[in-house]
This record gives sequence, structure tokens and C-alpha cells, in this order.
Amino acid sequence: MKTKVLSLVVMFILGTFTVFAGEKTEKFKVKGNCGMCETRIEKAAKSVKGVSAAEWDSKTTFLTVVYDDEVTNVNKVHVAVAGAGHDTEQQKAKDEVYNKLPSCCKYERK
Repeated sequence: MKTKVLSLVVMFILGTFTVFAGEKTEKFKVKGNCGMCETRIEKAAKSVKGVSAAEWDSKTTFLTVVYDDEVTNVNKVHVAVAGAGHDTEQQKAKDEVYNKLPSCCKYERK
């Protein structure tokens, strides 16, 4: 009986590690200004298959994403956010997309 219970506990623990093995958290800068930017940035990040959470802080301008690294990678998140009009540390949004942002969302670009 003890062996069966111990086996079940070990299987449960191993299964738990397997579920969380591919989960990663990354944090990087994304240009933006306001609540509308926050909504747009988080929506773009969450649109990437494998991303389970995205939170952008307007004060620090950091985006924190949680994703399954067996499904996607952080580069795809950078591309998706830039595609929505917001420059990241790795990707610059196309000028035509940036120019369509509302005036309150237009941040200073280099």
C-alpha cells in the first residue's frame, strides 16, 4: 500500500514539473504612453500562440510576458508588438503603422 501511495505522489510531482517546464517569463522595454497603448501592447503580445500572460507598465514601459518556450519565443512577441505600432528593444514598428496611432499614443522615436 505504501509503495502505491509513494508511486502516485512521485508521478504527481513529475507531472507538475512537466507542466511548468516550458513556461518562461521575459521582461523588455516597449515604447508607449497611455492606457490605450497598454491595451494595444498587451493584446498584441497575447495574440502570439503560446503566450499566457502579458502586462505592460506605463511608468517603466516594461512589458512582462509569460509564454511556453516549446510553442513560441520572445522574438515573436517583439514582432507582434512592433506590428501593432510600438517599438521594442529588438524591433522597430513600421512608420506607416506608427503614424496611424492616436496622437496620445505617439511616443518619441529615434
